[in-house]
Amino acid sequence: MKALMFGWEFPPHILGGLGTASYGLTKGMWECGDMDITFVIPKPWGDEDRSFAKIIGASQVPVAWRDVSREYVESRIGNVMDPDEYFRLRDHIYADFNYMRLNDLGCIEFSGRYPDNLLEEINNYSICAGVIARTEEFDVIHSHDWLTYPAGIHAKQVTGKPLVIHVHATDFDRSRGNVNPTVFNIERDGMLHADHIITVSNLTRNTVIEKYGIDPAKVTTVHNAVTPLSEELLNVDPPRCKDKVVTFLGRITMQKGPEYFVEAAAKVLRNNPNVRFVMAGSGDMMNKMIDLAADRGIADRFHFPGFQKGKQVYEMLKASDVYVMPSVSEPFGISPLEAMQMGVPSIISKQSGCAEILTNVIKTDYWDIDAMADAINAIVSYPAMHDQLKEDGLAEVNQITWDKAGRKVINIYNDVLHRN
Repeated sequence: MKALMFGWEFPPHILGGLGTASYGLTKGMWECGDMDITFVIPKPWGDEDRSFAKIIGASQVPVAWRDVSREYVESRIGNVMDPDEYFRLRDHIYADFNYMRLNDLGCIEFSGRYPDNLLEEINNYSICAGVIARTEEFDVIHSHDWLTYPAGIHAKQVTGKPLVIHVHATDFDRSRGNVNPTVFNIERDGMLHADHIITVSNLTRNTVIEKYGIDPAKVTTVHNAVTPLSEELLNVDPPRCKDKVVTFLGRITMQKGPEYFVEAAAKVLRNNPNVRFVMAGSGDMMNKMIDLAADRGIADRFHFPGFQKGKQVYEMLKASDVYVMPSVSEPFGISPLEAMQMGVPSIISKQSGCAEILTNVIKTDYWDIDAMADAINAIVSYPAMHDQLKEDGLAEVNQITWDKAGRKVINIYNDVLHRN
């Protein structure tokens, strides 16, 4: 079976959990066998793992004819695309887009990130999807997250192939209910055009049904998973602190509940001064959290190392005694699973999708800073409890694999293709 996937991130260049999940699911589906996946992203960098998927960058898709030689194309984009692919795509340009701002190859430039003109990039991406859909061979279209729904819809309109959309989050999660109407309309339009909708948790499934008015029969939950870690990552050896270390690792935004982590930290430190707290990540609330830690008089026990990526993430986790995810509304949340892989006991909010499948963690309401502080205190104070959560958590997370999630997605493909 051949799938055309539209995504916005792909490792090693990721800005959040979307890229990690897209990679894991794609590889898990490939491991199930008989899957041929073309994965489209706005801007590839050339160092993506292409062993299990064909990567196409929208930034290398011509949308206007240019009379260029193969040698010139090779010199310009040879590190990210086979020049023959460029010419094959050039033969399927479907309109005159010369009025747009294009480069010397007739391509639209993309940032590969989340720029201020994000809505413009989403629209441009859907234009490129029209060329790709007319060129590639595939049976089903799969769009990851709202940024790629317009591209998926365009591909469906061009080919008549069924569209599956993957809801990794909704704007209700990102905004604490203060929904952006433009984003909401893009999300709902994708849901209405989709032949089937995959959500990463039942929490998200209920949001799709209740907030967007979607037929429950059209929505299936496929929980996320984790990729087994290499020996190199499992055996990282970062410097250890003599104090206990409690870590928050993620975007420092209101969705992630960082203020509850700071408030819980203040409560812990009243009774146990030998604990350090780390808030690793970046986001629009970072300066507020630095100020809050200072206001609570705990700035000397608080560390803000900034955005972590790749090996840094696992070094950070390995150096931690407790991992905390106090998210206000977390569609899934892969980071606690990554912490468990590194043998770190985790505390997660009940308002997270991963709480539906994890047993060997401590669950609190995101707003219950007393319960969160009590849980932190217990884990750092009682070695037996720490070791039990570590061992049982490791055994549990090792069973949560992407190939199982991939098999469920393939079954959904078969349903929309009426092959079951």
